[in-house]
Amino acid sequence: MTSGGGTTARIRPQQFHETAGLEDWRVLGEGACAYFRTGSFAAGTRFVQAIGELTDLGDDHPDIDVRRDGVHVRLITLTDEYFGMTDRHVMAARRISEAAGALGLTADPSFVQTVQVTVDALDGPVVVAFWRALLGYEHRAGSPEDLVDPRRRGAPFYFQPMDAPRPQRNRVHVDVWVPHDRAEARIAAALAAGGRLVSDADAPHNWVLADPEGNEACVGVAGPPGPATD
Repeated sequence: MTSGGGTTARIRPQQFHETAGLEDWRVLGEGACAYFRTGSFAAGTRFVQAIGELTDLGDDHPDIDVRRDGVHVRLITLTDEYFGMTDRHVMAARRISEAAGALGLTADPSFVQTVQVTVDALDGPVVVAFWRALLGYEHRAGSPEDLVDPRRRGAPFYFQPMDAPRPQRNRVHVDVWVPHDRAEARIAAALAAGGRLVSDADAPHNWVLADPEGNEACVGVAGPPGPATD
């Protein structure tokens, strides 16, 4: 694939995490994310202006959310051909962190997360068509089971195939993607709040929890550092 006249290489979350100089960033379910504490809206707008003045980001424009106390930045490629990360995001992340440092801002990786809604579906195409029309979403590149917001604001939806109805289990659940180094703390907090562990068969990438009434939710991690797994 190409970007800004040059060739880019697709990378996995684990490759991003294991690259030096990206300590501010964590890859979640929806790209590489960072949260920079600003302390004021004015400081946040100055930071956004500094990002906007970076001339070497090419087509890798970040998604930015400015709030009173901080700025959330996300890097992701979202096209008709590809949804994911490239090596250009490594450079972009470094440059954005440098801009933050020049303004005296620090990152708080514990503050980032993304949320996905997962729906169990017996007849995937039929169910997906309904939700696509209802939400005004689009198919994720290369994945007919996923819908994403073309406005890049709403939570993505994943339609999980199943062969038969599953009694006594909720058909819709939430996936919470957290930084790889915050998963254990988040799970512990949920268990302390009355939850229970349903399955850790896919740990350290995914854990299934349930609330006191049995409603399930998943905690997900994208590409934790360590031996590669497929």
